[in-house]
Amino acid sequence: MFLAACGGGGGGDSGPIEAPGCDVASQNAWLRGYMSDWYYWSGASPDPDPAAYTTVATYFDALRYAGSGNVPSDRWSYIEDSAAYSQFFEEGRTLGYGVFVNGLEMVLPLKLRYVEPQSPAAAAGLKRGDVIVSINGRSAAELMASGDFEELTPADEGEVLTVVIEEGVGTRSVALTAATYDLTPVSVAKVLPLPDGRKAGYLVLKDFITQAEAPLAEAFAEFRAEGATDLILDLRYNGGGRVSTSGALASMIAGAGHAGGVFARLIYNDRHRDADKVYSLASAPGPALQRVVILTGPRTCSASELVVNGLKPFVDVVTIGDATCGKPFGFSPVESCGSTFSAVNFESFNGAGAGGYYDGIAQTCAAEDDFSGELGDAAETLTAAATSYLDTGACAPVAAARDRTAAAVRLRAQRGPEPGDRQGMIVD
Repeated sequence: MFLAACGGGGGGDSGPIEAPGCDVASQNAWLRGYMSDWYYWSGASPDPDPAAYTTVATYFDALRYAGSGNVPSDRWSYIEDSAAYSQFFEEGRTLGYGVFVNGLEMVLPLKLRYVEPQSPAAAAGLKRGDVIVSINGRSAAELMASGDFEELTPADEGEVLTVVIEEGVGTRSVALTAATYDLTPVSVAKVLPLPDGRKAGYLVLKDFITQAEAPLAEAFAEFRAEGATDLILDLRYNGGGRVSTSGALASMIAGAGHAGGVFARLIYNDRHRDADKVYSLASAPGPALQRVVILTGPRTCSASELVVNGLKPFVDVVTIGDATCGKPFGFSPVESCGSTFSAVNFESFNGAGAGGYYDGIAQTCAAEDDFSGELGDAAETLTAAATSYLDTGACAPVAAARDRTAAAVRLRAQRGPEPGDRQGMIVD
């Protein structure tokens, strides 16, 4: 359902010459050559002597672009264990507890903002909105003050996380055992009635992985079968993923009438302009949805932002919540010695040439996520704001104090994703 036209091979196609060995010296020398050749900011980023660095990770950090003018420093490039990377983006599975909290906000109460449906946390009965008293003996206040939530990311299966939550007038202690579970990229898909008698399809998309494409197609078929004319797309916790999947989603939204329109242009560095890619919308059943409301926030990143930006030339897109994370850059990942290197390889633009949203894509209507209520419930804060907008065409007023708080959250989001979250725009 999505078409890509490209010139020469991308970073993942031709890549650098393989390192002669997996010792630090060989890996650092290989990395220097790769970054000089395929890094988006090659020629404008530092090029220190690799001999001065005793680990690959510290040398990788030293090679990052420092920023200039309105272009920020590279806060997105990262290294990951190749087995974990493949497990997530190819198999649609991950190791963890399935617990996601509102750590960026650094404001009590500490809550569960999202629980993966097939995870140990879901099996234990934990749910969105649960108030956390402590994690592994550390109080919620201590966790918020430190901003350290690394305990939510286990290193191995079998590790135990003890979460104490408020329950009624008391508390409940829950022991979660880390396990590898299947992701549920589309966790909610339903039709919501609107006050004026029309209907809106609502869906939550957590990750852009290939396993999302079949349930997305099923959801859109159901929306149209039930007469939904509008869409509420919940990307508030979606950090991105595959460009191909983001394009498949955009094609379903835009409908058959926009087939062939340019959804995204990916621009590589001057050494590899032959690798530039143009992605076009493919034909999809039915007409375009009349109105599209996308729920966004500081965790809406990368391939999620690509959907928001890429749809704008074709449909009326309204965003509700907060500004997105600000990542118009992506990766053609390469593997070396058991590690996958996702260094920024390209910048993205939509069919009208718009991009450069380094400070995020601003929301049309501000609304504050309170991390309570089931996603898609008519009374849940952002869902209610979306249905209200579709009914009235107007944004609800928001206090200036809330705007200042939102700005602080965006700054904290720029430090990187919270444990369990992933940010990426990946060419596959």
